[in-house]
Amino acid sequence: MANNQAPQGNHDPAGSTQMFRAFVDEAPQGRQAAATSGGPRIGLILGVVVAVAIVAAVAWLALS
Repeated sequence: MANNQAPQGNHDPAGSTQMFRAFVDEAPQGRQAAATSGGPRIGLILGVVVAVAIVAAVAWLALS
């Protein structure tokens, strides 16, 4: 049975390594840009603060 995954003759084994390295080099930049934007994270923090304030207000009204 023949191996049809790699063409015979001019197969460049470094080609896939180079593409992988290019992918790895690009990936941290995308994560760093997403982490520094802070948009969703700020919204989540504000939502938690508002929820805690509402729960505290309801508890204060119930106990007074």
